[in-house]
Amino acid sequence: MEPSIQRLLLSDREIHLRDGSDLAARAHILLRQQKETWPLLRAGYAGLAEVRTRTIAMDGFTIRVQWNPARIVSSSARVDDESIRRRKCFLCPANLLAEQRGILFASSYIVLCNPFPIFEEHFTIPHTTHTMQRIGSSFGTMLDLAHAMQKRYMLTYNGPKSGASAPDHLHFQAGEKGFLPLEKEITRLVAGGEVLADTKTMQVVAVDAGLRRHIVLRSGERESLIGALRVVESAFAEATGDKEEPMMNILASFDRGTWTVLIFPRAKHRPSMYFAQGDERILISPAAVDCGGVLTTPLEKDFQRLTADRIREIFGEIFLSAGMFQKACAHLSRNLTTR
Repeated sequence: MEPSIQRLLLSDREIHLRDGSDLAARAHILLRQQKETWPLLRAGYAGLAEVRTRTIAMDGFTIRVQWNPARIVSSSARVDDESIRRRKCFLCPANLLAEQRGILFASSYIVLCNPFPIFEEHFTIPHTTHTMQRIGSSFGTMLDLAHAMQKRYMLTYNGPKSGASAPDHLHFQAGEKGFLPLEKEITRLVAGGEVLADTKTMQVVAVDAGLRRHIVLRSGERESLIGALRVVESAFAEATGDKEEPMMNILASFDRGTWTVLIFPRAKHRPSMYFAQGDERILISPAAVDCGGVLTTPLEKDFQRLTADRIREIFGEIFLSAGMFQKACAHLSRNLTTR
């Protein structure tokens, strides 16, 4: 193991864990330990305690707007190819801060505390090597993480053009269950959705409600979900014309023997108001957490100005249109039911 990785790893003895403790328990204790030893993280959570929120009722769902100044780092991140090439990757083990420690997972991923939290317990889980952000070959790991962390956390994935602030380094994020409004709404939304496939091993439902058009996969079989994601990627790529990974955000959790995976196809990375000039500009860069119902802005003036109409405008731009979504669903219906 490389010295830069070995240096990061926190032993069970250091965090006073019994043998057999699950990954969720290890991560929870890691966070407590890092708050004591890492000033930047401690400051991040002190700032989170001062975050202001308000709830906006939409058409059939709710959005919680969060004014979180520390998120300026992510919201304003330059993710163009030239900017990526010119900066050091902040997720590579060799570039992590001296105070950062983590927990190894599956020999190739490290659970790290996120110093700019949105969740009350927020983790970033990068690959140990510098490899591009792609879900196709790593979705199985996302499912494994959701399973391993099921007692406390859910997993998120931001595509390289869908909110990832490090599109050049494969990583996931995790946060505590119950934080996102969508978690409480999903049962009702699925009940009103279109069933695209319903077999002994998996259910696939298209939800076309409240502007956040998304696909819901439910299964207790890991390989069935991995196969379904391949079909979903193909459907989105066909609908959008994307030659690389189609733009998407993913939420995944595991409960009572079943994974629930929510996939949000995207049309744009950032809304046009992000690039506007003067008072017309609103600095908001939606990612998976925003898809889940917590819309985060680092600027107080934007926090005050976000209304239901502005949120409709944002979602109307960044998510697939009804026509493109239906095209993708038709592809899914044809190909999933024959598997």
